[in-house]
Amino acid sequence: MKTIQLFSDDYLAQCEKLSTEQIVRYLEDFRVINAPPIKTECRLISIKIEADLLDAFKTKARLDGVPYQSRIKKIMREWLKNKG
Repeated sequence: MKTIQLFSDDYLAQCEKLSTEQIVRYLEDFRVINAPPIKTECRLISIKIEADLLDAFKTKARLDGVPYQSRIKKIMREWLKNKG
């Protein structure tokens, strides 16, 4: 079954105002976000997270059989896809 996406008149009017460059940028960003993962350079980051939140997250990831850092990356990708 195919999904039907409906757009409001306001949204369509807003899209008509986009420049060619903005449209190309959007399409390229969409392609990059939705492309199958390829081996790219990873960056080491440092982030402060409450200990109880991190412990609970790690426990849930372990129970699901997924490394917790992989789960964080998956959540980030899904968030980017859904916020576009």
